[in-house]
Amino acid sequence: MVPFSFAGETFEATASGALYWSARSALLVADLHLEKASWFARLGQFLPPYDSHATLSALADELERSGATQLYCLGDSFHDAFGCDRLPANARELLTELTSSLEWTWIVGNHDPGFADHCGGTIRDEVELGPLVLRHEAVAGEARPEISGHFHPKLRLHLKGRQVSRRCFVVSANKMIMPAFGSLTGGLDAHHPEIMRSVGTGAAALVPVSDRLLRFPLAA
Repeated sequence: MVPFSFAGETFEATASGALYWSARSALLVADLHLEKASWFARLGQFLPPYDSHATLSALADELERSGATQLYCLGDSFHDAFGCDRLPANARELLTELTSSLEWTWIVGNHDPGFADHCGGTIRDEVELGPLVLRHEAVAGEARPEISGHFHPKLRLHLKGRQVSRRCFVVSANKMIMPAFGSLTGGLDAHHPEIMRSVGTGAAALVPVSDRLLRFPLAA
């Protein structure tokens, strides 16, 4: 994990898109989109049905690595409001094991409004934690430092004749947009006008690699 400062607090970012807040012993993730494959399957587009277990296994690894005692999922944890009901047995077992081992908070997103969790945890619209507000989608004009998800930011670069795409954190003075953590999620270019509108001026894309954090200024 690579440390950096935001809103006077120290965080550690991982290449998988997780954020660890050591002062709170809290791990933050966004946009798991569990059961996305089964949602598409109901529409006749069949995808390998392993996305939920893969995402939860990666999350379990991050929890073990960080030693976090709290977890905040910043919305769109399920791809739709009924995704929790479709979890296969192995994914449900793993999720139940995780939610019983720490303080788990689900923040509701636009994909999963009104979902009823059957595997533990607490459901909230947003959370105020210390000096920060945690929510799914950035709110224009929010004066408090804010961490959100929703946009799945990715930094796309052309290097040596090929395009390279990496999950990234988009950060300005008081806004941070986290990348999607889910194994079956796409991404919006970090330079996209909607992202720029949400974070304001002076934003940068942060890409954790190994023991470094690469910073790329983003033009508004």
